[in-house]
This record gives sequence, C-alpha cells and structure tokens, in this order.
Amino acid sequence: MPSVAKKLVVVQSNEPAPQATPIESTRPEEMRLLEALLFAAGQPLDEAMLARRLPNGVNVKAALAQLKDEYATRGVNLVRVGKKWTFRTAVDLSWLLTKQIVETRKLSRAAIETLAIVAYHQPVTRAEIEEIRGVVAAAGTLDVLLKTGWIRPR
Repeated sequence: MPSVAKKLVVVQSNEPAPQATPIESTRPEEMRLLEALLFAAGQPLDEAMLARRLPNGVNVKAALAQLKDEYATRGVNLVRVGKKWTFRTAVDLSWLLTKQIVETRKLSRAAIETLAIVAYHQPVTRAEIEEIRGVVAAAGTLDVLLKTGWIRPR
C-alpha cells in the first residue's frame, strides 16, 4: 500500500495568541452546578432540593430566574411545573417530537367486503352496499371505515 505523507506548514505570527478563558471565569460556578443538576435530573426538582445541593448562600430563586432567562430563546427552556423546575423542549419546536405510529388493524370480513364495494362502485350509498352484499350493513362496519379514513361521506 502506498504511504501518504502530509506536509505540515507552520505559520508564525507576530500577534499574541488569544488567552483561553476558563469556563469558571465566564460563568458563576453556582449557575453551572444548577444547570447540571436540572439537566441530569430524571424528574422536576424543587427549590428546597436545589438549595441543599448548591453551595451555601446561593439565592436559588434568583439563579433559577437567571437560568430561565438564559434558556428562553434556546431549543430547551427552563420551566416551572407545579412547584418544581425542569428543562423542556421549547413549545415552538414541539412538532419535532411528535410520534407517528402506524397501527395495523384487522378488518372484519364485512368491512373488507364493504370496502371492496365502495372501491369498485364509488360513489355508493348505504342502500346500494346492502343490496350488493345481500345483508343489512352494520353501522359499526361503516363507522370503522369512516374512522380510519378509508371512506368518507359525500
């Protein structure tokens, strides 16, 4: 196999390198702790529990208000549920989390026959369905087909 060599070019600049700022200096430690607690929790947390886990002297209500403001424009929001706090998907993005389920249903023999008659003779009335099948069409049979959207009234 041929070997591939890469050439590394180092460009020197007279400008000083930007100083890396530690995360702790840009954001208070209690805000980071509060955010981590709420993010990792499997259920909403109340203020008393948060106060026990945060360092002494932290104003939990003010910290929660600040965190709520920070997350107001993001994809997740800090929301109050009852007397507890949790992260939730932003309301305007809830459509991303809708779940579409394909539900397989077995149709009765009468429903299959009725559906076949409607497909072949459409548009068709209930009386015409009953005449073709030779029996009275049960209301439940047509209701099932209407509910699933396979037939519609005209």
